[in-house]
Amino acid sequence: MPQISMKALLEAGVHFGHQTKRWNPKMKPYIYTARNGIYIIDLQKTLKYTRDAVVFVKSVIREGKKVFFVGTKKQASESIKEEAIRCGMPYVASRWLGGTLTNFVTIKQRIERLKYLEEQEATGGLDKYPIKEKMNMQKELKKLKENLEGLKDVDELPGAIFVIDVKHEENAIKEANRLGIPVIGVVDTNCDPDGVDVIIPGNDDAIRAVRLMCKIMADSIIEEKVAMEREKEVVIAQEASVQPETIKQEETVGEKEKMESLQDLDTSEYEEMFLDDVEIKERKKLKTAKKTTDEKVEK
Repeated sequence: MPQISMKALLEAGVHFGHQTKRWNPKMKPYIYTARNGIYIIDLQKTLKYTRDAVVFVKSVIREGKKVFFVGTKKQASESIKEEAIRCGMPYVASRWLGGTLTNFVTIKQRIERLKYLEEQEATGGLDKYPIKEKMNMQKELKKLKENLEGLKDVDELPGAIFVIDVKHEENAIKEANRLGIPVIGVVDTNCDPDGVDVIIPGNDDAIRAVRLMCKIMADSIIEEKVAMEREKEVVIAQEASVQPETIKQEETVGEKEKMESLQDLDTSEYEEMFLDDVEIKERKKLKTAKKTTDEKVEK
């Protein structure tokens, strides 16, 4: 599990909530106190729930699912994009398109369109179109990149979404709730925690706090991927070491059966298996001559 310390949370300012006049009563269980008109979040609970979130994220990765990183406001977009790319997860960092989850078929079609236009631009395919049409296609490409760049490699719905500022990303949360997709969210004192399955009480406005939370999630995913890869290597190594022994045992059994079957053969047949045609003919002549001599003696 990634190292998560109280000191790191304090230094990043995760404990600073919103003004007391802009709070949501549902966040009361996560508030420690108020100072100078600002709510202070209980970092003991933040620490506990962050660790719970790490365990949950790892379970999603182990199931072979992906986690969408979602954070479109200015303070979050850069960290969301950087950390999602670092851990190989899809992300939405500029704008949440309505239907990203609930109308996933259409989103996939737009992603295919994005890939097609990128290929055309890279190979000079856009040059064959009239100038006006080319400009329209370039404009379309730019817009698609802004909205779908982080989802280009997505071919199925995620196992969960990780959200910075659940109030700002309420549309994403509603879509996830409708489809039963778990939501992990950094929830500030002005937010409604309803609809968030794994709550991380914390500051969702300070860039340092946001960066820390994104980093913790990304580190958890990378750690689980590495663990799964090592487990796979161990299994392959075990199979490789068992296989030669199995083959050797099969060969030993085969040789034994072969010798037993050879012992059951008539001696003459056993010998003839290893003689050439000339030797076989000579032996037959000797046998015939011996038989004739024996018959004469009997008479």
